[in-house]
Amino acid sequence: MDSDGNRDARGTHANPVPRPAGPPEVPGVPPRPSRAPGAPGVPPLPDGSAFLSWLRTPRPEALPGVWRFGHRPRPAQEPERVPGRQLVSGAVIAFLVGWLIWSLLWNGYLGGWWLLPLYAMIPDSWAEPHSFGSVVAVYAYYALIAGIIMVGVGRLGRWDEIWRRYGPPAWRPATQAAGPPPAPEEDPAAWPALRAAGAVEAAERLAGEARQGLMRDVDHARIARAWQGVQRGRHSLATFTGAVLGAGAGACPHPSGDRDLPVRRARHDLVTGQVRIGTAADDARNPYAYRGAGLALGPDLLGTSLLAVGPAGSGKTGSVVRPLTESLCLHALAGRAAVVVVGAAGADLGPADAYDVVVRIGHPDSVYDLDLYGGTTDPDEAAVVLAEALVGDLADPHPGSDTRRSTTVLAQLLGPFRAVHGRFPGVPELRQLLDGTPGPLAELRQGLRAAGQESLLRELDARERQMGHPGDVGGVLADRVALLDRPAFAPFFDTSGQSRPFSLKSLDHPVRVRIDLPQRGHADASRMLARLVLAQFTASVSVREDRSLFACLVLDDASGVVTPEAVRGVQRLRSAGAGAVLTLRTLDDVPRPLRGPLLGAIGCRMALSGLTPWDGQDFAEVWGKEWTEARDVTDRQIIAETPAGKAAHMVRRVITGKAPTARAVTVRQVERERWSASELAHAVPAGHAVLSLTTVKGEHAPPLLVDLRG
Repeated sequence: MDSDGNRDARGTHANPVPRPAGPPEVPGVPPRPSRAPGAPGVPPLPDGSAFLSWLRTPRPEALPGVWRFGHRPRPAQEPERVPGRQLVSGAVIAFLVGWLIWSLLWNGYLGGWWLLPLYAMIPDSWAEPHSFGSVVAVYAYYALIAGIIMVGVGRLGRWDEIWRRYGPPAWRPATQAAGPPPAPEEDPAAWPALRAAGAVEAAERLAGEARQGLMRDVDHARIARAWQGVQRGRHSLATFTGAVLGAGAGACPHPSGDRDLPVRRARHDLVTGQVRIGTAADDARNPYAYRGAGLALGPDLLGTSLLAVGPAGSGKTGSVVRPLTESLCLHALAGRAAVVVVGAAGADLGPADAYDVVVRIGHPDSVYDLDLYGGTTDPDEAAVVLAEALVGDLADPHPGSDTRRSTTVLAQLLGPFRAVHGRFPGVPELRQLLDGTPGPLAELRQGLRAAGQESLLRELDARERQMGHPGDVGGVLADRVALLDRPAFAPFFDTSGQSRPFSLKSLDHPVRVRIDLPQRGHADASRMLARLVLAQFTASVSVREDRSLFACLVLDDASGVVTPEAVRGVQRLRSAGAGAVLTLRTLDDVPRPLRGPLLGAIGCRMALSGLTPWDGQDFAEVWGKEWTEARDVTDRQIIAETPAGKAAHMVRRVITGKAPTARAVTVRQVERERWSASELAHAVPAGHAVLSLTTVKGEHAPPLLVDLRG
């Protein structure tokens, strides 16, 4: 049964092949454990309290990008904060004033009127000398008056704020007290939705395994995804209930059988689908509601795509790409997503065991191959995708340009070849056809005549006539195909059926794919293959039937990949239930006419530290301006004329640290850039980034300064 509760037609995991029995047990030796102790993400077996505590932690609704796990919302507006020196000096002065008032009262300089209530309440019999009752009553009255004075001066001196800012409440971290377990109808660990639908036995089985420590966060997310399939009518309640009663927390498994990743580096919350990437800095440029809050990304944000720009060593791969790939792989195990990760061989994109398919182009030990034509059988569709990969970067990047001429040339050859051979040509065959080699063209013509394909013969005749024209693009296409016709790639891109090609048509299923590109010595071929994967991805996700399965493409280095057609494809991903994550070292890797459309097509934009000023200018333009309140303060020093005034000014300078001045404040509204190019280039600390967010529902978050190490 897959993540939606449907049984796998192949029977790979529904009917596993029995393994041979191990050696006989030696008497007196304890039995071998069923799994390795301390596996990542696995709570201890005897106790599921850690999992239950994680599941019951509140996740309130929050602003876009806020880490919701245990989040405590802050006020929308920042309260006025008194400077520390002024606060302490005011408190000390208030204490001295209170002490002075009490001294004046105690010594009788203000008269005895404050003792009249005491005389009115004490009977005459208590006024005897050395009477115990009178002593207690008098000193209690003194304490009451002193307390009233201290409360008054304490409020004036803001002693409560000093206690909160510098006292014991500020010394210990804020912890959330664990309350009593919630009621079954409100406890997520009791599966109230299943109980309400009548699947009480399944809910009891899942709740029991959660209490025993047999359930992981991936199991909870995967079963919740399968339950969504029941609610949408994709399969019956009886099928779901039978699977849960039979396998418990292991029901509805991923086709790989994995229930977790081999290793995790980032903090994940599969209830909300978020992965934490950092902390919003406590900076005046960040909105007050974001300061100090965790920043996280999820499918609701990646559905608008993400572009991260920063030089080498700024943390694009380790701080952004690696957490996102981990999160997407966990979502795939839960049946929520399909992910394709493309990067250079040796990049830190996670272990190979974390993926279902690993395509190592140019590596002789690669188990899988890459389908050059994306799994399509339509020659015209294959020609469009292949033309984008081969010469998409050579197209005029100005609006209105495309690669139609190259598409026509490829279609004139792919159609006849498939009609004759029943498959598309391999790389050497395609290169010969584009070069106009007489032998393959004559063989192709003879096969078309024998099959009676007159329309395809006309296509082939048109191709031969165009070969002699000076402006024919066939030679350019042949030169680009020659980059793939190298000995290192000889076992790859096979179309004869002798290899195991991976096609992006498989994104209808929760699959985890990693494609390693051969960067060393084959940089041009790597960029061409990256364009091919992006073109196939945008073409495949738009025709999927199940768009509730989020599909994401992660390009660790998108240099040379951004073309006019690629920008249009990224714009269509949002409506197709998909997204892309692109990283660049600099925007100079994108043609100037495409920088604005690219930044406009992508909803989440990240500028990492070390950005150049001209790259910062593009971000500053796309983030726009905002109205801010500018305060012009003019201070004029006050000159005292009398000795008493000079003494008062001296005391004021000792307390405040400033000379007495008369201040004039002018407040006006001005329009300023949210982040200027100079600030992006010079004011972003190392390990930080400026990130703006947009959700698939259209909610926005302004550019935020984020500490990627927090």
